Amino acid sequence: MGLFKSLVPPADGSKITIHADGTLNVPDRPILPFIEGDGTGPDIWRAAVRVFDAAVQKAYGGQKQIRWMEVLAGEKAFNQTGEWLPEDTLTAYREYLVGIKGPLTTPIGGGIRSLNVALRQILDLYVCLRPVKYIKGVPSPVKRPELVDMVIFRENTEDIYAGIEWQAGTPECKKVVDFLMKEMGVTKIRFPGTCAIGVKPVSSEGTERLVDAAIRYALTHNRKSVNLVHKGNIMKFTEGGFKDWGYRLAATKYRDQTVSMRESWILDNKARKPGMTNDENALSIEPGFKDMTPVQRQDILVEVEAALSLWQTHGDGKWKSKLMVKDSIADITLQQTITRADEFDVIATLNLNGDYLSDALAAQVGGIGIAPGGNVNYMTGHAIFEATHGTAPKYANLDKVNPSSVILSGVMMFEHLGWTDVAQMIMRGVETSIAKHTVTYDFARLMTAEGVEGVKEVKCSEFADAVISNM
Repeated sequence: MGLFKSLVPPADGSKITIHADGTLNVPDRPILPFIEGDGTGPDIWRAAVRVFDAAVQKAYGGQKQIRWMEVLAGEKAFNQTGEWLPEDTLTAYREYLVGIKGPLTTPIGGGIRSLNVALRQILDLYVCLRPVKYIKGVPSPVKRPELVDMVIFRENTEDIYAGIEWQAGTPECKKVVDFLMKEMGVTKIRFPGTCAIGVKPVSSEGTERLVDAAIRYALTHNRKSVNLVHKGNIMKFTEGGFKDWGYRLAATKYRDQTVSMRESWILDNKARKPGMTNDENALSIEPGFKDMTPVQRQDILVEVEAALSLWQTHGDGKWKSKLMVKDSIADITLQQTITRADEFDVIATLNLNGDYLSDALAAQVGGIGIAPGGNVNYMTGHAIFEATHGTAPKYANLDKVNPSSVILSGVMMFEHLGWTDVAQMIMRGVETSIAKHTVTYDFARLMTAEGVEGVKEVKCSEFADAVISNM
């Protein structure tokens, strides 16, 4: 019996496999599944795939080629098969490891909440990878968008996106409320008779694999810091657990390569004032140290002693060459990524925080229409790269919209495959086209409003032509 019910893989293509050390083995003609997407999906996919193929041809002169295999999801899948997400599609992504997709419609009514979420959870694509970097010439609502150069590692499978909730007024919701109040002694449900209930799962395993991926990325790409973004001041065991587990992973698995911000303060204090006592050091990092309880003071002193025990590997300024691991509260982070964008580098955060952050940051560098994304499992090698915007059905088949989101997602995909020459070539084509003010209607409108001269508004397909010619 064949692998697929109806799909026929390209006969001259080969599977991507993964080595024991987690690196990919990419053949010269890898089979890559793709979903063109709904609404404007076909338009942007037709443009993007021409860019991808042209870049591979220019980079490798025919020695390497992508063997594309269309798989179905969304409206096209439903119209052809009666299913929103056919099993063949899941099998293809499982079998061939790496693929790409356009925007998908979320079915209305019961059943699957979101096809995008379903793909991430079924394939355990636990990292939502969102690089956000300004491209010179792109219209921006902020004064210094060039300071934005961040990579967000958003946990993809837990938090409220796990979708565990009960509708208000249902017997199931009443049962959960009764259990919480009568069995667990919960007293903080303000209106128990009319509330809906949701569960927010956050695990040490889910946190550690996400933070591990963020730290490895930061070390590999010579980034300066990893920031754990959380709301642990309010949700101490879920969001606060995320912060604590992230720090713990960095301090164990990557001890010689990382330093926490508080450790850097303690080490720097000793370097500047060698005779400083531990109590004085504790007072320096915690101004309220003297007013703490004896137990609280002891905890701070233990922290000081642990940091000073790193002196041989991290002292005398050696900590400055280490990867900085720090944390910040989610709401403050949303403010500071605007006011102090250059202080943020790699960000690791939970699902909902990451949703807010990635879209807010995308607005600073040109909007969601130019924002790429990827969903990755670094342990199995599975990855689906995607346009991060919606389907925009009113523009479907008009050859009008900006294809940059899926094109730049392709850049991420080729980097993941190790075909860096292709990724750099595509990036150069996009940057040069925008620098020459050859842009689709969305950027053309904004550039003209800002008084930019020589703006050339082009169609979706024509933007692809420009990218190819500017490679």
